[in-house]
Amino acid sequence: MPQVGFLSIITEFAGAVGLGARVTGTIKNGIISIDRFREAANPGVLMLGMGCAEVGSAFWLMFATGKGMPVSTTQTVVGALIGVGFATGAEIKWNWETGSVSQVAASWGIAPFIAAAFSAMIFGVLKYSVLERSDSFKWAMRLIPFYMATTGAVLALFIVIEAPSAPSLEEFGAGKAAGIIIGVFFGCLAIAYIFFVPFFERKLVKQDPRVRIWHIVYGPYLRSDKAHLFWPGKGEQYVINYYEDAHGEVRAGAKDDEKRRNSATQELHGKDTQNGNGPSTPPDSFQNGKENGGVPSDPEAAAALERRALEDPSAVAPLTRKRQSEPYERFIGPVKHLSWANPQKWWGYFKFGLLQGVTRDVITHDSDALRAIHARAKRYDVRVEHLWTYCQVVSAMMMSIAHGSNDVANAVGPWAAVYETYQTGAVATSSPTPVWFLVVAGLLLGLGFWFYGYHIMRALGNKITQMSPTRGFAIELGAAITVLLASRLALPVSTTQCLTGAALGVALMNYDLGAVNWRQLGFIFFSWVLTLPCAGLIAGLLCVMALNTPHF
Repeated sequence: MPQVGFLSIITEFAGAVGLGARVTGTIKNGIISIDRFREAANPGVLMLGMGCAEVGSAFWLMFATGKGMPVSTTQTVVGALIGVGFATGAEIKWNWETGSVSQVAASWGIAPFIAAAFSAMIFGVLKYSVLERSDSFKWAMRLIPFYMATTGAVLALFIVIEAPSAPSLEEFGAGKAAGIIIGVFFGCLAIAYIFFVPFFERKLVKQDPRVRIWHIVYGPYLRSDKAHLFWPGKGEQYVINYYEDAHGEVRAGAKDDEKRRNSATQELHGKDTQNGNGPSTPPDSFQNGKENGGVPSDPEAAAALERRALEDPSAVAPLTRKRQSEPYERFIGPVKHLSWANPQKWWGYFKFGLLQGVTRDVITHDSDALRAIHARAKRYDVRVEHLWTYCQVVSAMMMSIAHGSNDVANAVGPWAAVYETYQTGAVATSSPTPVWFLVVAGLLLGLGFWFYGYHIMRALGNKITQMSPTRGFAIELGAAITVLLASRLALPVSTTQCLTGAALGVALMNYDLGAVNWRQLGFIFFSWVLTLPCAGLIAGLLCVMALNTPHF
């Protein structure tokens, strides 16, 4: 989580500063008409209204996020501006025109379906080219370089054509665009074959648990058994079971329970590995179709085991669930008894304040109903899933850049109007968005994820359907493509709605409606319905009270 938070600050910042100016113009000029403020020769009312829109938006977003409601920043800001429009008597642009309320609202309805279609197609190709093959790991090793290269090429293309100073695609030229795609594709393909493939062979084929991500720089040298690995891993495991962690069956740190189960199994078979009698196996090797902790490595067997456990809990040996320690237990618990004069207590509280948002357990759940939903989704080879974690990092970065280009711009749109009016003393029809606005907002959005983002990660994570790296890759890439296309068209679509639609599209690729948590989707949809009127009421009432406050 801390690594994710740090990376999100960088990518949100890049998306906001590099790609966000177009959407800001739509928010600050396209939702309500500013002619009312120009005719009244009272620019102060415009500043007041936009300020109320920002305060109302912030209040609703903080409240909804704290309740785990993944509402849309875009929808919230638009709703707040509509409320301010009613309060000030300004004309609200309901007609179908560029940047109007009708066009923006239509994009909210269309974008989730487009994202669902993109993500379903991406996962469908991945499913039938790799996951559903008889020897999926072999095919994954063959095709992963091409998937990595394709992801990198798409990311590079969108960064180039989405820059505010970039010409239109027609002006840019199909030849240049194709050249960028082909050049980046083959460059990423070469990097994948030279560095990543030897790394995957050493880690997943030879099952060397000492290999870590920084050993990628060895390249072909990793194929040699004589390669000296600097800062090697502890050798406890070479790949995790992503499905196991999702259900909280065996949490990291449950070593005592694992040892007891392993010891009982060894005694049952008359083996004493502690004294060197009998065969000794690596702690995380796959033996007899089972992984460490008694969970079958075969995905079909794992799903069957879980369904059997749900139907008859006594038929399967219980597995102790170990949740990750919460920040209060981890940072404040050990120093709570100390005096305030002790620096260790201050240090513990400081770490709690700084890291409490990125050290939460956002994976484990306690719902039997949700576990049953997850059991209906097909499980795939965890080694294949591990390969796609690297593609998922790139797709997540792409989604974060897209989020920065859209949501940060939406948030600063009203403030940009206030700043321009303050600087000039007049109501301007159009004005450039200062770059430093986007810089500050991009940093603040990253910090918002750092301290508060775990609420939404829980809501949009495993609560909709069974997640895994391959599914996450398809969801993020499909949603990112949708948002970036909308940003190019200056449409402030909702990244939240695009991600939700993309998750639904991938979930439906299970071909089982029972593999989708429709109750959670209903909760999310209900929060969307509430957002527009609630944000509008809060901002509108604030503006009405401010306008009618006694003044001199």
